[in-house]
Amino acid sequence: MRPKKMAATFMISASTLRNYEAKGLIPPAERSVNGYRNYTDLHATYLACIQAMAPAFGMEVTTEVLHYLRQDKTHGALWVIREKEVALYEDKEKLEKLIEDIRLQVNENAAPYTKERFTIHEVSELTHVPKSTIRYWEQAGYVTVYRDPQNRYRCYDGAHLLKVRLIQVLQNSVYSEETVKFKQSIATAEHTDLQMLMKIAEKIRTYQDKRIESQMCGISCLHKLIQLTKAPV
Repeated sequence: MRPKKMAATFMISASTLRNYEAKGLIPPAERSVNGYRNYTDLHATYLACIQAMAPAFGMEVTTEVLHYLRQDKTHGALWVIREKEVALYEDKEKLEKLIEDIRLQVNENAAPYTKERFTIHEVSELTHVPKSTIRYWEQAGYVTVYRDPQNRYRCYDGAHLLKVRLIQVLQNSVYSEETVKFKQSIATAEHTDLQMLMKIAEKIRTYQDKRIESQMCGISCLHKLIQLTKAPV
């Protein structure tokens, strides 16, 4: 199949197709006697895999996986995917615990933290988020902290910790318009507005459910590609 037709089949440009080939995401196309590229069903399977995996795992991970396949390192590719599946599951567990903590505080006024004030070091230890990341989130506007009037040290309360945990569950998310909107919502929400934090958390839960479906679709296309590359010539 000629480049223009193959590109149109997957609704990409011919330059994108050439770029995939140059970066080693798809095998080099054979050339006709007059020098034109000819793409095959194998290339189509590679392209279908890219389009299924990129929304679910991100282009960086998709590139790594396909490079492993091109090097005939199938198990390396599979372990990369498994790592991302586990990360999504762990984020799901963190989110469910966060939703439960917010619900308890809203409905029963049962705060998940015993202290009223926390240092950035304590927040880091409790949430397992590096202090440098917490400072970055503050600069980005996701978290607005208190300052001790005497020493100007950062001070956090329990609601701050809930918001930090909410941002945390998006750390492994694939960049998309949807995740950008989530971060914008978190930035504009007051950390004391637990009802709003709950609404955002529930929307992220729906996003995670959609993402696991997307991951399964990507894995299915990857499996088809692996089977095709293993097929006898």
